[in-house]
Amino acid sequence: MRAALESVCYQTRDLLSAMRQDTDLSLSVLRVDGGMVHNDWLMQFLADILQTTVERPHMQETTALGAALLAGLGAGWFKDLHDIAAHCWQQERLFTPRLTSAKASQLYQGWQAAVARVRTGA
Repeated sequence: MRAALESVCYQTRDLLSAMRQDTDLSLSVLRVDGGMVHNDWLMQFLADILQTTVERPHMQETTALGAALLAGLGAGWFKDLHDIAAHCWQQERLFTPRLTSAKASQLYQGWQAAVARVRTGA
């Protein structure tokens, strides 16, 4: 189970690295949502591997919240998107990196080596 959770963090780093190469933008904070974000260990490991602050919201199913708020806009419960903004994302907990950058890089290099072995069948 731990390996599966770690792989989510490593794959997120892979994705963010690709995005950084395409846009030349760097990430200062990652906001998360969904069922997996209930796991404090996972969120801390994500912050460590990304070497980035991870913010978890009070309402952890923000996709559903967004759909509900937009439905409310369509139904006339809100006058515009600015009116909805008051009901949006609010931080519940902040996870900051605890691992050193060198240790995070070492772990990530191990991930990259494992992926390379799988791809080459070595």
